[in-house]
Amino acid sequence: MKKILLVLFVCISQIFFSQADCSTALSVCGNSSITYSPTGIGNENESLGGCLTSGEHNSIWYKLTIATAGTLTFDLIPNDPDADYDWAIYGPNVTCGSLGSPIRCNAATTQLVGGNTGMNMTSTIISAAGGSYTPYCQYMDVLPGQTYYLYIDNWVGAGSTTVAPFSLTWGGTATLASPFTDPALQPHPFNPPGSPAANPADPREIIICNTPAIFDFSTLTAGILNGNPNFFVTYHTTQNDALAGLSPILAPITVSTTATYYYSIHYEDPANPNNPINSCRQVGAFKFKQGNISGTNVTIFSCNNNNAGTATFDLTSAGVFGDPTAIKKYYPTLANLNAGTNEILNPAAYVSAEGTVYVKITSQFGCVADAVITLKFHPIAVVNDAVLRTCFLERDPLTAAFNLTVAAVTSQTGIVKSYYPSLTDAINSTNPIVTPTAYISPTGFAYIKVANSQGCYAIAKVGLEVIPPVFSSELKDKTICIEDTTTLDAGSGFGGYEWSTGATTQSIANIGVGSYWIKLKTGDCITTQYVKVIPSDQPVISSIDISTHIVTINVVGGKAPYKYSMDNVNWQDSNLFNNVSRGDHTVFVKDTYDCDPVDVAIVVPNLTNVITPNGDGINDVIDYTALANKQNLIFNIFDRYGNKVFQADRFNNYTWDGTIGGKKVPTGTYWYSVTWNENNKKNTPIQYSGWVMVKNRD
Repeated sequence: MKKILLVLFVCISQIFFSQADCSTALSVCGNSSITYSPTGIGNENESLGGCLTSGEHNSIWYKLTIATAGTLTFDLIPNDPDADYDWAIYGPNVTCGSLGSPIRCNAATTQLVGGNTGMNMTSTIISAAGGSYTPYCQYMDVLPGQTYYLYIDNWVGAGSTTVAPFSLTWGGTATLASPFTDPALQPHPFNPPGSPAANPADPREIIICNTPAIFDFSTLTAGILNGNPNFFVTYHTTQNDALAGLSPILAPITVSTTATYYYSIHYEDPANPNNPINSCRQVGAFKFKQGNISGTNVTIFSCNNNNAGTATFDLTSAGVFGDPTAIKKYYPTLANLNAGTNEILNPAAYVSAEGTVYVKITSQFGCVADAVITLKFHPIAVVNDAVLRTCFLERDPLTAAFNLTVAAVTSQTGIVKSYYPSLTDAINSTNPIVTPTAYISPTGFAYIKVANSQGCYAIAKVGLEVIPPVFSSELKDKTICIEDTTTLDAGSGFGGYEWSTGATTQSIANIGVGSYWIKLKTGDCITTQYVKVIPSDQPVISSIDISTHIVTINVVGGKAPYKYSMDNVNWQDSNLFNNVSRGDHTVFVKDTYDCDPVDVAIVVPNLTNVITPNGDGINDVIDYTALANKQNLIFNIFDRYGNKVFQADRFNNYTWDGTIGGKKVPTGTYWYSVTWNENNKKNTPIQYSGWVMVKNRD
């Protein structure tokens, strides 16, 4: 950039400083190349001395200051072979009007040798007179702080048409002083104002939003200087003024897009106001370009999901202005935009009903425009609520398997459905129902999210009704005698019947004890009802008490009331039979079901009520050996006080001879009790009791 500015500086100088004198010599700033086309002479035809004897023709003066010691050379190359450049160097540290003789001088005829001239490291001469053919002089050894004047003249006379620019390139090991090449003085690059024009050769462009416009040039200074201390910028309306630092623009002026303006950068040594490098300037040109902008009104769409009346709009997606670097601010009303109040701070997710939003657009150059964003809803997904009724599941009658996909929630085409157990899940698209064709649920609700091609959705509420099982109120378990049969009737009102027997009638007959089921059809639903035909519990003769000729039958189980009989023909309600003869009998019992009776064979013993144990062989003992075949036979004798005085068993052959331990008991009445179990499958216990008179005459 520094080289470009310096070149521009020299190019401009060739137009406005073609007539130069020593006193107005242009400062050479640094070792950058120089191009120039001298035309004519300055205000005075100066005394040159040395090899230059014919005076000035088409001349230019330069002043250079040495920055670092070393050798100094240069090449001066005309762009036209007919040009004939002569030159001289004066110094060091001389003044105009007192230059003295040049320390290097060359007036050699250069056309014949290519036209190039200057100083190099091989020549040994320090002066070449006119007409000679030695275009190069010896290099110079220079020291820091030394100043020199370089005079360059195209010897072609005023009548000649050969007025050719030259280019001059510095060489050697020394460097020329310049604040623009010293990083200690210029630590940062300068930034030219504006932006490059479409044609890079044209001046840079600064955007203004209106024309004509009043512009404050000082607003460019900080950007140009980029923090470099002790540098200053002035602004000018002509290149000549910029090069010389003359007629600076000191206040805002009205600018136009047709004029060219210039800025000039120069250094001011704070310690030495006379430092030669203070005269160095970098100059650049710029123009103003109309940059007013206009916004584009845009309509954007978003989804009014579930008919909420609002949608979430991404305002930043609206193409209201093509430059992505522009700053956009969004406002709900035009009044807010104009006042800069109530800015929408979440433009990427703006929740709103249909309406308008206003955008303030500020370009990267500060130009401002407005635009209107119209907010519209996409076409909505149209849904309606529905109800599904489905038959219960037999394994869990409170639930059913619902096919949600058949719910008539919309008539629109090109839609996508998804299924959820709750409204919250549907809104958030969480916890989806993965098997909507067989969704197990009790009576309740499911939700279907219906999305159209724009991705907008609405949510339908689907009522789920479990059709409960319908049982027969007439069909109940029955109890019958195990040997009987019965009829099972499911009752009327069902659409179909199917029994476990294979029958398809309302009732089935001649059914014995067992478990059955029937499938009852109600509408499309089938209810399986189970029924049992239960055998009645038979009564059990738990015990029989026999007292002389009275038989008492004790019964448990079955269902009272019971019926009793001793012949299975004549039946009575009482369990007591009187005047039962001694010997074998059968007792019969049946309960209220009137099933086949249960029976128990009994024996009413034939016993003597008086014994006379006198050894005469007549009525000497009580003898129960006839019952010896009964189970658990026990025979006990008690006195009148209830004291057991004797127990007859198999060891004494179930007999008693009226003695206790071999001694005769006193004459008197004694009581006895005989118990046993009948030899039947119930082992019915029998108790026989009575009295006996013992007469001991001794």
